[in-house]
Amino acid sequence: MKSMTGYAYTEQTIDQTTVCVELKSYNSRYLDLSIHLPSWLGRIEPKIREMISETILRGKVEVSLRIREQSSSLVISSDPGAAKSYAHAIREVADSIGIPGMIPLQLVVAQEGVLSSERVVDMDRYWTLVEPVMQDALGEFEAFRAREGEKMAADIEAMIGRITDAVALITGHVPQMEERFRENIRTRFKEVLGNEIDEQRILQETASLLVKYTINEELVRLNAHLEALRDEVRNNPAPGRKCDFICQEINREINTIGSKNQILEVGQAVISAKDALENIREQTRNIE
Repeated sequence: MKSMTGYAYTEQTIDQTTVCVELKSYNSRYLDLSIHLPSWLGRIEPKIREMISETILRGKVEVSLRIREQSSSLVISSDPGAAKSYAHAIREVADSIGIPGMIPLQLVVAQEGVLSSERVVDMDRYWTLVEPVMQDALGEFEAFRAREGEKMAADIEAMIGRITDAVALITGHVPQMEERFRENIRTRFKEVLGNEIDEQRILQETASLLVKYTINEELVRLNAHLEALRDEVRNNPAPGRKCDFICQEINREINTIGSKNQILEVGQAVISAKDALENIREQTRNIE
């Protein structure tokens, strides 16, 4: 199990070129990948995206790649003709409004087309530099998520234990709940018929209501769901979506038991189970 929250930063210098990779992720229903890198390295973005997608299944992931070079591959070229034309035009404007003096060089070179730059990019070379750094960052990132996942798994197991204890307590009170139903039926018959009580009719009504109000089926399903949830946490490396579905089923059974309950101790157990389940659901929102 891994958390969808993670962070890693890796920096390496090779052949006078420093490559910096930063990875950050947050919880999201799907894989939402944002990659930030220098515009002149845009051609390697698909490779980075493929590398990330093979490792991370869900989450909002932000990848930042920066390059620092001691010897720049930038080629600067000038257009003297354009510079002369700009200087001549600027001088004409200055003379027309009566401003004497020299034309500042920085004013001329700031004009469009006077200076131009072009970076000589060997994509194969840069990918050779970026790939190992990206791999190291991913390894650190996955280790971070795995550590977080272990803590979350332990907490979920503890919450499953709380629900299991609540279910055991509720199961122990099933005979008392059924007896309470029988007493309620007997009391209602007595209120209507007085002392002329038909025991056979009471037994029929009791059997009918027990079919409707018994919680045996809910307990069986609840125990099965708890076992399935425990199995997902222990054995599924990416159980997030399935755990969320199982939690919905558990919540449905607990609510049904609560709606049929007439005993204080069972009500308290239902509240404890719902509190533990809410903690589990909160954790599953951040599980991959």
